[in-house]
Amino acid sequence: MKKILLCATLCALSLISNADEGMWMLNHIDEKTAEAMKSLGLQLTPSQLYSTEHASLKDCVVDFSDFCSGVVVSPDGLVFTNHHCGYGAIQSLSTPEDDILTNGFVARSRKEERPAEGLFVRFLIRTEECTGRIMRALNKVYEEHPNESTAELDKQYTDSIMGAAEKEFREANPGLDCMVRAYYENNAFYVSYYKVYRDIRLVFTATETMGKFGGDTDNWMWPRQTCDFSVFRIYADKNGEPANYSSKNVPLRLKNYARIAIDGYQNGDFCMTVGYPGSTSRYMSSWGIDERVNAINVSTIQVRGKKQEVWKRFMDADRAVGIKYASKWASSSNYWKNSIGMNKAIADLGVIRQKQQLEGKIKQWYNGRKDLKNRFEDMFGKLEEAYGKRREDVYAAGFFRETFMRGIELYRVAHMLNTMPQDADSTEAAQVRSRMEAFFKDYDAKLDEATMAALLKNYREQVKNRRYWPECYNTIDSLYGGDEASYAHDVFSKTICTSLDGVDMLLADSTLRDTDLGLLYADDIPTKMQEISGRNRDASTTIDYNEHLLTQALLEMDQETPHYSDANFTMRLSYGYIQDYTAGGIHHQYYTNAQSLLDKAAKQNEIEDYKLEDDIVALMKKGDWGRYADRTTGDMHLCFLSNNDITGGNSGSPMFNGKGELLGLAFDGNWDAMSGDISFDNNLQRCIGVDVRYMLFVIDKWGKAKNLIKELKMK
Repeated sequence: MKKILLCATLCALSLISNADEGMWMLNHIDEKTAEAMKSLGLQLTPSQLYSTEHASLKDCVVDFSDFCSGVVVSPDGLVFTNHHCGYGAIQSLSTPEDDILTNGFVARSRKEERPAEGLFVRFLIRTEECTGRIMRALNKVYEEHPNESTAELDKQYTDSIMGAAEKEFREANPGLDCMVRAYYENNAFYVSYYKVYRDIRLVFTATETMGKFGGDTDNWMWPRQTCDFSVFRIYADKNGEPANYSSKNVPLRLKNYARIAIDGYQNGDFCMTVGYPGSTSRYMSSWGIDERVNAINVSTIQVRGKKQEVWKRFMDADRAVGIKYASKWASSSNYWKNSIGMNKAIADLGVIRQKQQLEGKIKQWYNGRKDLKNRFEDMFGKLEEAYGKRREDVYAAGFFRETFMRGIELYRVAHMLNTMPQDADSTEAAQVRSRMEAFFKDYDAKLDEATMAALLKNYREQVKNRRYWPECYNTIDSLYGGDEASYAHDVFSKTICTSLDGVDMLLADSTLRDTDLGLLYADDIPTKMQEISGRNRDASTTIDYNEHLLTQALLEMDQETPHYSDANFTMRLSYGYIQDYTAGGIHHQYYTNAQSLLDKAAKQNEIEDYKLEDDIVALMKKGDWGRYADRTTGDMHLCFLSNNDITGGNSGSPMFNGKGELLGLAFDGNWDAMSGDISFDNNLQRCIGVDVRYMLFVIDKWGKAKNLIKELKMK
């Protein structure tokens, strides 16, 4: 059975949909699309956005460590990204004695810039289609296995075929990192080539109160006043090539970098965001959305809520613990609140109903075509049946993962020790020791013991069916009378898994794997997770294949309508306008100003997230904005709204005006449309950005970093 190739359909797609919706590939902008964007205010040509022959806007935008985006803003490799993107590095460089997380940091010379271990940036060199190569390999598999289902073969071989292609591309392009990604639910494939730099150094960060202003209270909300940015620099060897950290490395020299839009913006002005959106599911069926809401998000919300209650007690009681867990807390609470908002928006906006209506339209379309009916007529029935079969397993798997693999941290250490070879001189043992050294820097055993007690009890209450329980519950019930807290205390008081010495102790005595309570606790967790995930492997295979078919049907039905692929952490462009909005009878202005920050800061005694240091309050009250004031209002603009399409991974993405000048950095979406990863709402969806003029004001007036202001070479 030959796989149907949709290249002709996909290549014909352009970007003339609603200007505010879509995550578009920069190298697929045709003449018609260019005219549409030009009519909205874009002054750049397609080749100025993306080119492999000369400098283009894509060269200014970076993948920031595989979880965020960033933008190069100087010829000496200076990078702007969000404060929350640099948060882990800032936290890692902080100590109670030198708490730069709290106090901020300014490097007034290159010598003062601090190496941020583990960070890297990727520059996109080019993206090329490889659909034909992947499809030919898949069709060969079908020919070699004529009696097996296409769905099963797709699931079994697609990843390995992509991996083999990736390896070939890397071998043919030494010095570049090559990544093959699937688009349109495995209906198209592209390879992207990157140059990766791994010597990244912290240059500037504001105080945590500014960089996280509003905290969990304001997260995903508008209006915002968060000064969400940090500054790093890329270093390279003397030839400008990637190199590991060395004191001999020099700042990366670049001919192409983003210029600053000091003139600002007005409501209705053109705005585009370029970055690396992580993951969306906009082609997902109505049954898939229902599963996301009721069987996946519920575990994220419920378990993380319990975990964060425990963490907060310990973090508030001890600043050293607060520093250790600052980055972990930010990550955990971010997706906790995201899941809450997504479930609410999906319900409020009737997203599942809208998807069902679209599915009815697709069904009507293929029923009217004899040549298509045989291909598509079974997919909806199979999707409904398969999602129903795996519902309980997916629900349990979510709670299991959040509890045992993401919640109780002891598992990470115990699992590393359980799988470590007994040879002290082995490379694997050295790697385990290195990973554990990094882990224990930000770990508190007493906090984790309390977390274990709370989450073990919670899992028992939320997942009633004992077939989903790991072995530790038999121990808890038989030896501890069902008391999870007593069990947790015993584990933590006796295990070798709470210090780096555990590696050496296990290497000296392998019998500990049979007796140590921490190692025994973790021993069957991976197996149990595989068992839960594998219970309905056939249902999952059916779902993957028929979701792919559903996307294929939509693309064929709407060939005249442009369709973008779901986000997959490859470079994308979204465009639209600076735009206010109205929701729930409340009109939201398109920007916030300094007074709105002061109004919230006045409530800091009641709301901890609105705390600001006295010197910052005094600076904002002074109102001496200088050249950073908005030309129209004369005010200091802090954050602003556009109708650009973003998701996780877009954090730190540069937001450009029609000239390709930097307006600010995207850092959040709005609560009214938190269903955006599933379904874009043209009326409500907004991208929240921090104004670059606010960033520069803080660098200049608070940080007094004249060296950085001079380096930016502003008009």
